[in-house]
Amino acid sequence: MAANDDFYAVLGVSRNASADEIKKAYLRLARELHPDANPDDPTAEERFKQVNLAYETLRDPERRRQYDMFGATGRGGGTGGDPFGAANPFGAAGFGDLFDAFFGGGSSGGGSRSRSGPRKGEDAEAAVLLDFAEAVFGVQHELTVRLPQTCETCQGSGARPGTTPVSCRECGGSGEIRRVRQSFLGQMVTASPCNRCGGTGEEIPSPCADCKGEGRKREERSFVVDVPAGVDEGSTLRLPGRGAGGLRGGPAGDLYVHLRIRPHPTLTRNGVDLLAVTHVAVTQAALGTTMGFTSLDGEEELSIPAGTQSGREIRLRGKGVPVLQGRGRGDLIVTVIVDTPTDLPKEQEDLLRQLAEMRGEAVSAHESGLMSKLRGAFK
Repeated sequence: MAANDDFYAVLGVSRNASADEIKKAYLRLARELHPDANPDDPTAEERFKQVNLAYETLRDPERRRQYDMFGATGRGGGTGGDPFGAANPFGAAGFGDLFDAFFGGGSSGGGSRSRSGPRKGEDAEAAVLLDFAEAVFGVQHELTVRLPQTCETCQGSGARPGTTPVSCRECGGSGEIRRVRQSFLGQMVTASPCNRCGGTGEEIPSPCADCKGEGRKREERSFVVDVPAGVDEGSTLRLPGRGAGGLRGGPAGDLYVHLRIRPHPTLTRNGVDLLAVTHVAVTQAALGTTMGFTSLDGEEELSIPAGTQSGREIRLRGKGVPVLQGRGRGDLIVTVIVDTPTDLPKEQEDLLRQLAEMRGEAVSAHESGLMSKLRGAFK
């Protein structure tokens, strides 16, 4: 890098950029300019080194202060030699940041990592069948599941009572296996969970007889699920820590409870509204009436106005479904169906004909008894 190069310009940040902004810019450029990602660009390696040199200077508060005062060739910032030591041209801490840029975390060869520890248990699923009213108003539902649970005999350690786990011979208790490979950057170290101990860092010389060293065994357990008011078909509840117990004392996974709802004989659901149908006679629709109607809240009084037409909707406010995890309720919407009478007795038919005549309405001619019987026989 030339003496007059601007480290801030190399990273594309302002001179008053924060440490976090500088690191983000470096990680982005490191991924873009890495020679492995630019095999056809002969200048990639040099540009990549420029970015690293700029970052190593600006990431350290004291070196950044000296650079701001004296520039790249000033006191403490010279470029005549390797400013970071021969062993690692990108600096110990900077190499860790570079590792993060490509692997999303982890450690370089100079750092240490704690073992991964006991693994979390698997997530599990279960289904619950609710009555329609239970889904609307909420309910406490007892659920029984059969899942791996922490072994009570060994308290999840996997070791026979009176014994303890020992450090893993394969990974030395770290829970991971490191592998070193050479690159133009020097040594790069990757780590993966130890296959022998499963990442716990421990072996079980004397396994528990009940769980065979796993620290858990499959058992049936029951508990109460709080189903909130307003849940709908297909809703899923997440119960943290109710899934499978973890290996060797690890935390339990989560349980996902899928809700299924029995249909209601007279009600259906549309969002937070409930829909229903009621039938009235022609005379009731024409003259109006008050009738009883059974909702989920109990018996309601349904007022049918005079002159009601078939298909009219009557809304009972606040008699629908509660808003899930909110306030208020939807409405109960009742659709009125006007039933036309059939097979009228002669007296009722005569009355209707008189009414039609008074209203000036044309109707079909009266059929004789014989014709009516013949028509009925062929229906």
